[in-house]
Amino acid sequence: MSTELFFQYFSAGITYGFLYAIVAIGFNIIYNATGIINFAQGEFVMLGGMTAISLYPFMPLPLAIAAAVIITTIIGALVEIIFIRWLDNPSVLRMIIITIGLSILIREAALFVWGESVRSLPYFNGNSISSINIMGANVSPQVLWVIGVCAVMVTVLSLFFKLTTLGREMRACAANRLAATLCGINTRNRITLSFMLSAAIGAAAGCVMSPITYSQYDMGPGLAIKGFTVAILGGLGNSMAAVAAGLLLGLVESFSVMVLPQSYQEIIATTILLLVLFIRPHGLFGNKEAAALKEF
Repeated sequence: MSTELFFQYFSAGITYGFLYAIVAIGFNIIYNATGIINFAQGEFVMLGGMTAISLYPFMPLPLAIAAAVIITTIIGALVEIIFIRWLDNPSVLRMIIITIGLSILIREAALFVWGESVRSLPYFNGNSISSINIMGANVSPQVLWVIGVCAVMVTVLSLFFKLTTLGREMRACAANRLAATLCGINTRNRITLSFMLSAAIGAAAGCVMSPITYSQYDMGPGLAIKGFTVAILGGLGNSMAAVAAGLLLGLVESFSVMVLPQSYQEIIATTILLLVLFIRPHGLFGNKEAAALKEF
């Protein structure tokens, strides 16, 4: 393999790896605050991209993206308030079924609003043929936007959960909701905030990726599977490990085209997910709480 081709595959793997990591972090945010596995996370990415595309003809691109993130964040809050908040200590299996149902509901609503057409935002810099030469490989400037924005989101979220009182309160809700309530923490509001954060970062990722991957009403389920695979691989609840796992999956998928037809690329995430659940259900860097998922 030539150096140019290697770096072309490498840049593609890093780009998609960051997207998978952001979806996985969305899983982790809600899991850390509630213990819930939200399989509608991929739909937040789709809603962000599609909403920004719809708003872009009426306002500058930065405002369209900001408005799309805000709208998706509100939808995330409504999802929790309408469908989750009223449940009294639901089981993990029940929540999985509910969030899968929500995923289908959001997807069908998106089909009604936007139809089946594939759309995209314009490139933030240049156009589809603009490129930067890195080690002989032609890399789109949008790839640098993806890497930069996703890296900033990961860093800010990690610091938020580790260093801020609000972040620690959200983690306390997941560890022991009753104890958190007795300590004076408003657990309901913290859980709603976790859905809002998860929706916001998903929407931002959907906007920044749209020029490269394009956006469509049914893109959510595939992203959810890959994001969940990354979350499990890194260890549920460990967002920094999700970045490493996301990059690993992205690179494996990118370089797999050397040995597998591209049409088989989708089975890689599923195969990795099954192997991890059978062999190491708590992930490469996670704790054994994730092993409980084997029961379902």
